[in-house]
Amino acid sequence: MTTEQDPGYVWASVQDAPVREVFPGIRVRVLWHGDNGAKAAVLEMDPNTGWQGVDVHEPGPEEVFVVTGVFNDGDRDYPAGSFIHAPAGSSHVPQTRTGCTLFLFYPEG
Repeated sequence: MTTEQDPGYVWASVQDAPVREVFPGIRVRVLWHGDNGAKAAVLEMDPNTGWQGVDVHEPGPEEVFVVTGVFNDGDRDYPAGSFIHAPAGSSHVPQTRTGCTLFLFYPEG
């Protein structure tokens, strides 16, 4: 939401963001859309869920911050407080045993 008092300043509430189920037990809430496809979102993964297929980062990189739980990218576990930079063209298979909440940022879409 943008206010007239602060042009360009945007805020969003996770609870109020539209929710979309991308796979069973995995939901995304887009918080912000910027220029050139940039966006910020929260991804909620229930326990024992995983991406169906490989998640390829195109056209740009993906920045991930693990807010709660333990996230696994198919190779290793990342506990709450972890930051991951996945460069453009990289890929992984997001999954979790414990459930997790991730903050995602896509600077180039």
